[in-house]
Amino acid sequence: MMSLLLDEVALAAARLAEAGVESPRADAELIAASVHRVRRGELHTVPDTAFDARFWSDIARRAAREPLQHITGRAYFRYLDLEVGPGVFVPRQETEVMTGWAIDCLREMDVAEPVVADLGTGSGAIALAISQEVPRARVHAVEADPLARQWAERNIARCAASAPHTAGRVTLHDGDFAAALGDLDGTADLVISNPPYIPVGAWVPPEVGEYDPATALWGGPDGLNPIRAIEAVASRLLRPRGLVAVEHGAQQGSAVYWIFPEELRWRETRNHKDLAGRDRFVTAVRS
Repeated sequence: MMSLLLDEVALAAARLAEAGVESPRADAELIAASVHRVRRGELHTVPDTAFDARFWSDIARRAAREPLQHITGRAYFRYLDLEVGPGVFVPRQETEVMTGWAIDCLREMDVAEPVVADLGTGSGAIALAISQEVPRARVHAVEADPLARQWAERNIARCAASAPHTAGRVTLHDGDFAAALGDLDGTADLVISNPPYIPVGAWVPPEVGEYDPATALWGGPDGLNPIRAIEAVASRLLRPRGLVAVEHGAQQGSAVYWIFPEELRWRETRNHKDLAGRDRFVTAVRS
């Protein structure tokens, strides 16, 4: 026999589908789980008498295209449970692929304590994932936006409370990454960034354009200005044979590739694809 909550979830999924939400059933279930404080797979265990009408107010917010992560207050990134909300970019699954590449490279490095620079850290997702999965790394996370930096501070503190031996190795820096970390010049083993890369005027879904901070989205007329800045910063920060990894839009792979050419002392520049088979990030080696 169907429970009341599962009946309501089915109705909510139909409503979200009508509103154009990309994953209506999953979103309805995740909202129900958040409201009723159970796991998504445990919705059937919620008794009818415990149904919480706040479920429908949260469904209305999602139907209005407010991001799911703002409603639940949570974003999941690799093995992390992060707090997110207004003022910070919601980390995406695509970025997990680049972060996984970086983690694999760091694990293979013959370096006792690899130094990592995460430029434009936002919620701290990349920095914290690296510190969690490569505990010997020393990660420097840079963020200029004060609202986003508050979310990063909160997530670093939460991770430090649960795993102080890893999150304690993340240092958060205030400032524009173009001029940041001067004391690390020539010493970094890896520079990584998911920068703003959307061309000004391009169409984006309501969840992005109305809720993600503008400073995390727009990258100039062709979307590549922040990536050009990262090339210069990475060139300054990296030691010889150090690595850089930069995320970009699905149509920008070829253009970003040529931002890291041999004449600027880059070698082994490579395009990498995301889980959907689209160009998603470029890596290069400092010669």
